[in-house]
Amino acid sequence: MVNTALKEKIVPNRLPRHVAIIMDGNGRWAQNHSLPRIEGHWAGVKVVDRIVTLSRELKLEALTLYSFSDENWNRPSVEIDTLMKILDFYLKKELKRMKDENIRFNTIGHIEDLPESIQNLISHSIEETSGNTGMILTLALSYGGRQEIIDAVKNIAKQVRLGQVRPEEIDLSLFKSFLSTYPIPDPDLIIRTSGERRISNFLLYQSAYTELHFNNVLWPDFSNDDFLSAIIDFQSRDRRFGMTQEQIVKA
Repeated sequence: MVNTALKEKIVPNRLPRHVAIIMDGNGRWAQNHSLPRIEGHWAGVKVVDRIVTLSRELKLEALTLYSFSDENWNRPSVEIDTLMKILDFYLKKELKRMKDENIRFNTIGHIEDLPESIQNLISHSIEETSGNTGMILTLALSYGGRQEIIDAVKNIAKQVRLGQVRPEEIDLSLFKSFLSTYPIPDPDLIIRTSGERRISNFLLYQSAYTELHFNNVLWPDFSNDDFLSAIIDFQSRDRRFGMTQEQIVKA
């Protein structure tokens, strides 16, 4: 359920174009409920469903979810296997919904690190929703912000070596075009749950001017009202992008 009074506080013309979420706290939620860690991940999937629905209803342009970092491969194999099963379940379950609701599916990260069956599901979901024109839903999988920057540098260096790019042509615009998120706009708002106050190697280059919202709620307990509150908090910020307040007013 959505708090109608809270939703009415949202200013439609000041919505963030792109919201990204670090979905943290599944393991602690399970521990607090005397359950195995994997149960926390399954509980988190239900929240993803709700937040995707709400984001689409708000007409956000893009929603990116930090689903599995490249450092998560260091977790116990049993937990990794469960996370892959959850991903398999989610992709199979959500494809029809994404097609019906005009959601375009996307991923960032080293997808080649994932099991082949998951890679095939991802490719199929991307292809089946490629013609959709609504919200772009991106899952960050086997993703790390530092590695993404290194990958971009390597690819630019290759272009230079082949004579396709001159060093003097390398600028912010060109570099951005080599990032895995291109051409999705940079996130306006990053939300992190569970009370942690860091971005944990997520969208490092893209978040230079991103507003950060930290919530103490563990991800499986993250409500629609929590999401709306984050949007309202975002709308209360003055985004200056290096300018003075006077310059913004004149603009």
